[in-house]
Amino acid sequence: MKARLPQEYTPKGSANMMKQLQKMQTDMSALNEELAVKQYTASSGGSMVEATVTGDKMLVSLDIKPEVVDPDDIEMLTDLVVAAIRQAQDMAEVDAENQMSQIAGGVDLPGLF
Repeated sequence: MKARLPQEYTPKGSANMMKQLQKMQTDMSALNEELAVKQYTASSGGSMVEATVTGDKMLVSLDIKPEVVDPDDIEMLTDLVVAAIRQAQDMAEVDAENQMSQIAGGVDLPGLF
């Protein structure tokens, strides 16, 4: 016969763990809001193309110097634009991962980000 514990019974360790998890969840929500408005800027082509994205990787500005615009070489301009945007998005992702791991205490929580 199995012993049954009262419904209100909670081992001390699990109550403490629940509080820690709730705090971590609150901290992560606050961090996500903070990251959403934070901006990351990267450039390519010797600063000829500059892209700025938010922490949630949305492109908010793109600056292209007139001297890089060559109607005969649109492919190069496209490559520079893509490179600048990807670099800015990578910066945002690395920053978010670093800050999330600080909140999680170094515990790897797959699928969080």
